[in-house]
This record gives sequence, C-alpha cells and structure tokens, in this order.
Amino acid sequence: MLRLIALVLVLVNGLYFAWAQGLLQSWGAAPVQQSEPQRLSQQIRPEALRLLGPDEVRRVEVATGAVRPPECLQAGLFDDAQAAAVRQALEPALPAGSWALEGAVEPARWIIYMGKYLTPDAVNKKKSELRQLGVSFENLSNSSLEPGLSLGGFTSQAAAQQQLNALSQRGVRTARVLQERAEVRGQLLRLPVVDETLRPRLDEIRAVLNGKPLRTCR
Repeated sequence: MLRLIALVLVLVNGLYFAWAQGLLQSWGAAPVQQSEPQRLSQQIRPEALRLLGPDEVRRVEVATGAVRPPECLQAGLFDDAQAAAVRQALEPALPAGSWALEGAVEPARWIIYMGKYLTPDAVNKKKSELRQLGVSFENLSNSSLEPGLSLGGFTSQAAAQQQLNALSQRGVRTARVLQERAEVRGQLLRLPVVDETLRPRLDEIRAVLNGKPLRTCR
C-alpha cells in the first residue's frame, strides 16, 4: 500500500513539473504565460503613452485642479548687495516667515581638466578619444577655461588627484587637476513651504533673483 501511494505521488509530481514547464502545451495543458511577448500583446494603446516634462505636469495639474504637495525651494548664493535687494523686494511682497535669507558657503570646486584646445575640432577629437577609452566627460561651468573638457568635479584637490591617478592607468595622459571655482560665501534664499498660496507668485519672486534659478532645497 505504501509503495502504491509513493508511486502515485511520484507520478503526480512528474505531471505537475511537466505542466509547469509547458511540456504539455501541445495537449492544451499549460500555465498562463507571464513573460514577454505575451505581456506586450496585452498592452492597451502603448503608443498613447507620453512622458511629460515639469512644465507640462504643472499645466495638467492646473487644468485638472490637482493639488500639489508643498515643496521647499531655494536660490543663491547672493552677495551682500544682491541679498539686500532681494530682502527689500520680498519684505513687502510676501508673508513673514514664508522666506528667509541664510548665510551659506559654496565649497571650492576642483576638476580634472583637459585644455585649452586651439579649435572646436580639437575638442571633438579629444571627446572621441575619451569615448574609446570609456572615460566620461562634461562641459565646463567656467567659461574662462574654454575650449576644454572636465573629467569630473570634486570638493577637494586630494580627491581630484586621486581620480586623476586612476584615469592615468586607463590611458589618460594630458589631464591635470585645476581649481575651477574658489570657495564662495554669501546668502541663500529659502522658501521652506511653497504651497498653492505661494506658488502663483513664483514668477514675481524670480524677477528679483538676479537671474539665479529656484531649485529644490538640498
């Protein structure tokens, strides 16, 4: 009797394994497929999907009456004269406590620099060489260093030098560590709670920021 039960269990397990693996599909017995391309065939009008940018999202929210959660925004740094002008403009315009100017420090920035090059073609040639080496690069934020390339930004000279040593092992030969920007001290404008009351006034606020953009608080 026990041998019969064991034999039945083996047969049942074997049948289940064959069913789960789709081996019985030709006899009409198989689990529902959950992998591609079956899922692709179940999509409903995938061509209608479109990614929206931040401005488009705001327009949709306004049109549908959706309420966005409050956010914290900041701008700066401002020197003393710029901060005084911002304070003078915002004090009569915004409720007390809705904004603040805070002392802040923007640390020095060191980069791994390649340049200056004589022509734009020389820059493009260097970009091609870096791509072949698998080395990433970025545009410079300091226009006085143009035309050139940055292979990364760092908050200390030691960190930049360490990365340059690593890149030299990968074939980078003509780069050097350079201070792109000195430490800057100033004041930062912070709007801690930008809600539906304050959000319609952001254009007014931007107009007095001396061209400095409002960004999400760090």
